[in-house]
Amino acid sequence: MKRYAGVLLSVTSLPSKYGIGCFDQAAYDFVDWLEKAGQRYWQILPLGATSHGGSDDSPYQAYSAFAGNPYLISLDALVEEGVLTRQECEAVDFGNNPGKVDFDKLHENRFALLHKAYERSNISENPKFQAFCQKNFWWLDDYALFMALKGFFNEAPFRSWPEDIRMHWGFARDYYNRELYFDIEFQKYLQFQFMEQWSRLKAYANAKHIQIVGDIPIYVSPDGADVWAHPELFQLDEHNAPTAIAGCPPDAFAADGQVWGNPLYRWDYHRATGYDWWVTRMWHSFQLYDVVRIDHFRGFDEYFSIPATDSTAKNGHWEKGPGMELFRAIHARLGDVQVIAEDLGLMTDGVRKLVRDSGYPNMKVLQFAVDPADIACSNDYWPHNYNANCVVYTGTHDNETVAGWYAGLSAAAKQQVRDYLCNHHTPEAQMYKVLINLAMTSVAKDCIVPIQDHLGLPNTARMNQPGTVGFNWRWRLLPGQLTDALAEEVLAVTTQANRANWDAINAGKEATETA
Repeated sequence: MKRYAGVLLSVTSLPSKYGIGCFDQAAYDFVDWLEKAGQRYWQILPLGATSHGGSDDSPYQAYSAFAGNPYLISLDALVEEGVLTRQECEAVDFGNNPGKVDFDKLHENRFALLHKAYERSNISENPKFQAFCQKNFWWLDDYALFMALKGFFNEAPFRSWPEDIRMHWGFARDYYNRELYFDIEFQKYLQFQFMEQWSRLKAYANAKHIQIVGDIPIYVSPDGADVWAHPELFQLDEHNAPTAIAGCPPDAFAADGQVWGNPLYRWDYHRATGYDWWVTRMWHSFQLYDVVRIDHFRGFDEYFSIPATDSTAKNGHWEKGPGMELFRAIHARLGDVQVIAEDLGLMTDGVRKLVRDSGYPNMKVLQFAVDPADIACSNDYWPHNYNANCVVYTGTHDNETVAGWYAGLSAAAKQQVRDYLCNHHTPEAQMYKVLINLAMTSVAKDCIVPIQDHLGLPNTARMNQPGTVGFNWRWRLLPGQLTDALAEEVLAVTTQANRANWDAINAGKEATETA
């Protein structure tokens, strides 16, 4: 079995002149950097069209399970196309901190630019656009109408819309499809541009023998096109309001538990349809990505159900999920596909069995291993307890950076790490490199390291802190941080662990020699 390594980096975290990372030259440069570093995978965060809450635009709360995020459309590409000018893009205020995304300014200013591009595009006469709309009508028509309606009703949640359109009645859809024709076409134009640009970037990566690891949330947004257009898929009442919502139970970290607010699936309905919606969702995901990480995989074994009217999770209870029946349906329709099962959190025998039966590699997070009270290091996350069919991470988007995490450990926890490693001499400031090496040299099939960890950055570079709002999902690389020297360093540790992607390295050498 070949062993590989990869880097976790949200597209939004790439450097860019225009407020947020996107599908511009910086993305192609990052693929080139991965090639030099001998990496096999670029793992990203969900690419969905995020709902703007005035503080954080979480990629795990998207307006659609199928649509892409218009923020990721490259403005430079639109300039090259001739539908925007460089001066127009540079005149817009996207914020004054190149290391942080300003979602409020993006929401306020970027769509105006994109609308100018649409108005100048003459898109309705573009045969590629027409073909895109025909191919994707099954999700695109409802999504584009939903987004146009969001604008028409001043971004209000769809449950506050007039009853006829809130309930997705056909005559109301016909009316608004006529009244909002150009707003709807604009939304379709954005999805067309997103898919054109993303397809080019993915093809570029694949040509360099680098695979994209995508990420899909198990649940969909309560205020999204999926719930609005297909209420039969979810646990809703006769007014299409949720009767039960997702979350997790009270524990030592949250006395009231966590209430996520996402509507739960009607698994009996999905079962009766042969899990058609989920199979289609996975099929669509594999049009976008080479490997799919499914977030909150444990929810397919059991999911936590909270009464929709409750503000805490105290009255929630566990329900059985679809289990292997769903994954057998996916395999029957799609064949052997590459999936990573995010099985973190409360582990039960049922979850362990589901992961084993699915055959999907699960996740090991190095930061979860440390527990000074566990003298035998029996924790599942210590590398000596892994089996080969797993993916090891130093940390995820929800964790501290590994440098910040180690710096904040107690003296006893640091001692446990050093004793485990038989390492009592490396300076604390360099311990992140030792921990990366520990992950790389484990038996895990694949190893993914957030770019913040390769850079040794402190917790100011953290991507998300669960349970908080106002400063998440904003971190960005600065121009010049990804150097050739760092690529050589990453290549060295990757090669030593027998994980180097020689197909990419050799292809890169051949291209250089040819040039």
